[in-house]
Amino acid sequence: MTTAADAATVAGVRISHPDRPIYPDLGITKVEFARYFAAVATWIVPHLRDRPLTLVQCPAGVGGNCQFLKHAKAWGPSALQRVRIQEKTKVGEYLVASTPEAVVALAQMGVVEAHTWNSTIADIEHPNRLVWDLDPGPRITWRQIVAAARLLREVLSTLGLASWVKTTGGRGLHVVVPVRPRLDWPASLDFARDLSQAIERSDPSLYTIQFAKQGREAKILIDYLRNNRTNTSICAYSPRARPGAPVSMPIAWGDLGTTPPDWTLPSVARTLARRRVDPWADYWTTTQNLTPAIVRAVGAL
Repeated sequence: MTTAADAATVAGVRISHPDRPIYPDLGITKVEFARYFAAVATWIVPHLRDRPLTLVQCPAGVGGNCQFLKHAKAWGPSALQRVRIQEKTKVGEYLVASTPEAVVALAQMGVVEAHTWNSTIADIEHPNRLVWDLDPGPRITWRQIVAAARLLREVLSTLGLASWVKTTGGRGLHVVVPVRPRLDWPASLDFARDLSQAIERSDPSLYTIQFAKQGREAKILIDYLRNNRTNTSICAYSPRARPGAPVSMPIAWGDLGTTPPDWTLPSVARTLARRRVDPWADYWTTTQNLTPAIVRAVGAL
């Protein structure tokens, strides 16, 4: 049994086994990990709020036996919301973290990564954003992945759609487009696929939508399947369950430099403590529609 001496409290959430290593390579313990989420709550909660989650849970820390947690378990801190969503053959229960306490509660559960749906619980069947995951092969340079993101932004702009960019915590980038939740999942996926195919046709030696790893070592996968129902994307400001504690970091388009950024849990915490301007500030107030004219225009690209 865990005693009071074995626990700590962060943002009102009791953290059991506070000294358990989460990132052994960096010496980051469970309570320090929980404090990270408390420190960045102002930044991460808007990206999590009201969205069903798929989680990567590492009870013994990164490098231990991590597992994907799609459906909610019977236990969990009360700060977390539970929602029931109809699936193909059954109803699944999902966790939602919409408050700072809920985010810290994820850390208490041993959750390292939080992945979010493209829709919210207010309207599950109509996504309110689109996500493209640019996944570079091992022979792709950072300059090439930045050029791919900028090309995607340019194409979206010609369609009248503003977009934002963030790192993935890996070598790739996510390009994100907020939209009003009007199109259903199949229509949103079709749009994302058609646009991806248009980019692939622009330079098939560099871009691909084929997911097999063999043969795309020097190509950039344009992963549009993030826009399928129940598929998710790593949440902004979420760490990854990898050595070094990399973090998915929203950045301004103008800050995409010539060298890959090294956003990690310690560096993100320091940066956000000083940051006064959100590079995604306009994302939250942008209202744009995937109109029939825009959908038709993609077919002409």
